[in-house]
Amino acid sequence: MAESKKYEIAVSAVPQYIAEQSDPVRDNYVFAYTITIENIGTVPAQLISRHWVITDASGEVQEVRGLGVVGRQPLLQPGEKFVYTSGCQIDTPVGTMCGSYQLTAVDGRQFEVEIPAFTLAVPHVLH
Repeated sequence: MAESKKYEIAVSAVPQYIAEQSDPVRDNYVFAYTITIENIGTVPAQLISRHWVITDASGEVQEVRGLGVVGRQPLLQPGEKFVYTSGCQIDTPVGTMCGSYQLTAVDGRQFEVEIPAFTLAVPHVLH
């Protein structure tokens, strides 16, 4: 089997605007996002850390780095999924998020997985 197929993780995101926590008058827009991380490789791997790049419509960038996600460092067996929800705040009604997860396979190999970019948007702001 190809080496790259051993260490393969799929990541998907579903963002949601949280109107009740936002204050557009003060340029405060709160979003939740639900992430699904699935080990589609053949080797168990543990999520060690994350790196997020959050960019608002003004080009303001926030970078977030830290251990695990929502206080956990899940070990994903082949075929297993881990789903979590977290959130962020930006100063504009539209923005983007992307980043990466750093993982370690049970055989000791460390690898990085890209988090595909997704859009944060207040409903009906984008056409």
